[in-house]
Amino acid sequence: MPAAKLKAYLDSNNVKYLSIPHSTAYTAQGIAAVSHISGKELAKTVMVNADDKLIMAVLPASKQVDLLALRKLVGAESIRLASEREFKTQFPDCEVGAMPPFGNLYDLRVFVDETLTKDEEIAFNAGSHTELIRLAYGDFERLVQPTVGAFSRTTEARAA
Repeated sequence: MPAAKLKAYLDSNNVKYLSIPHSTAYTAQGIAAVSHISGKELAKTVMVNADDKLIMAVLPASKQVDLLALRKLVGAESIRLASEREFKTQFPDCEVGAMPPFGNLYDLRVFVDETLTKDEEIAFNAGSHTELIRLAYGDFERLVQPTVGAFSRTTEARAA
């Protein structure tokens, strides 16, 4: 069960959370739709390679990572989106692409876009493409201790 490690961690830290099962969905916006959660309230985890080290960028599902802004926040010389091949073994208990934003459980630094800090609660993948966890943002911040900054941008429609 992919969420077992995360749930055990939350339980051991006395965190109240809600497990939300949903039909299979692979994209953040798809998950928001099937789970009836706004894309602004759903946090997605994007794996990034910064100076040849993996980091987690956590931002609203309705936004995209601004790599230039994230590079400045991280203090990296180079930055790019990580390939699936680079990170899939880092999360042996998760389905590929469904890792929760708890980098501290996987020895990864976590960077959170400041827009998420304004939400009372956040929801995110629980390690599978069929379950979300919802909890208070304050509990997430207390347990993960992410670096917070501005590194998201609104998704723009591309011209044909």
